[in-house]
Amino acid sequence: MRILILGAGGTGGYFGGRLAQAGVDVTFLVRPARAAQLDAHGLQIRSPL
Repeated sequence: MRILILGAGGTGGYFGGRLAQAGVDVTFLVRPARAAQLDAHGLQIRSPL
């Protein structure tokens, strides 16, 4: 299954990241500034869950 997430803010980033951790093929559609930030630092999820 392939999933497209529109935006990688709090909600899209969290659920897209969790799906990716579960092995799902996830693609994020983000604005150029956010894409540069993700390229530089990756997507980090900090959650007690």
